[in-house]
Amino acid sequence: MAPTLTLIPFPSAVRTAKERGATTIEAPANALITALARDLAKESGIAFVAPRPAADQTPSPTVAAPRVIALGCDHGGFGLKPDVRAWCEKAGFSILDLGTDAAQPSVDYPDFAYAVARAVSSGKARFGIAIDGVGVGSAMAANKVPGIRAAPCWSVFSAFNARAHNNANVLTLGSRVLGVETARTVVEEFLRTDFEGGRHATRVDKIGDIEAHFAHQR
Repeated sequence: MAPTLTLIPFPSAVRTAKERGATTIEAPANALITALARDLAKESGIAFVAPRPAADQTPSPTVAAPRVIALGCDHGGFGLKPDVRAWCEKAGFSILDLGTDAAQPSVDYPDFAYAVARAVSSGKARFGIAIDGVGVGSAMAANKVPGIRAAPCWSVFSAFNARAHNNANVLTLGSRVLGVETARTVVEEFLRTDFEGGRHATRVDKIGDIEAHFAHQR
């Protein structure tokens, strides 16, 4: 019988299985199988199969993502933060406020964007919102955290696309380039839009493949 390997979330698992002559790889139902891994497995004649349950194994309960938003800003976004908080709470979310608490120019956007991103990546929050002057710097910082897909949005359509097609989990806003009404519609669209999956899931998986590739090299 050909050996069966336990899946790790990187295409190297498929290459290892192929080298060992395996025809299957065990993959739990909630396992991350990236698009690159699926393509490589298909080319190699390897199938992903469910692991054989132990005799005393019982299904784990499904834990819903918390309706919490991690919210942070630098001095440039401080003035907009109370409004964003109010809009999120109106949408039924609780707020994890990560600062800043004063409009002082001595604070730096990477610190607050990182705090927001870490809260999302650790599961403490379902989404994150980081606000600075333009929204670009916070997106750059947040996207350095594994598992984060931060999108700077400036319109309703960009917010819709970020969620529906890119499965963004962090929204970044620029208080100096958005009026209050536009910012409100952007936040509301981001929060009410679900990821569409399908062909978009394959593309988002490839973003994860890139991230995993460089993490594997360290």
